[in-house]
Amino acid sequence: MADETPAHSNGADAAQPNLALQAVYLKDCSYEAPQGPRGEAGWKPQINLDLATTNNPIEGDLHEVVLTVTVSAKQSDKTLFLVEVKQAGAFLLQNLAPEDIKRAIASICPAVLFPYARAMVSQLVSMGGFPQLLLPPVNFDTLYTSAQAAQTVQSPSQAAN
Repeated sequence: MADETPAHSNGADAAQPNLALQAVYLKDCSYEAPQGPRGEAGWKPQINLDLATTNNPIEGDLHEVVLTVTVSAKQSDKTLFLVEVKQAGAFLLQNLAPEDIKRAIASICPAVLFPYARAMVSQLVSMGGFPQLLLPPVNFDTLYTSAQAAQTVQSPSQAAN
């Protein structure tokens, strides 16, 4: 009885979808505060948040996904600070359909990376002498779904032109 092997170990595992985080690392970051932390009275800056995701195949099923978070703060048309963080991760994407790979790279992977980028942005802003900045949570799945819906709406009109 000790020689029995589970029924699923006969090679059927090879076809199972697998998304696994292999590494998380800070790829690049920059911080600029043209005037330093000398803010005007009444700290009420206008905060702008931009997100972008890129995918770089590493080898085989291993992909580097880079989430770029850019945050700028302005008050009275003066830039208080500008922070850019490129948080990266190596993800193993095995046995996924092409649509599932697109969704993973645009939604799941950035959702894993965002807390790391969020912490780095907060740390850089605080170290620059400004009040703590906590970015709000981001629903990357909703952003992906919205982008897909926008592409679907644009595609028929582009084909007509």
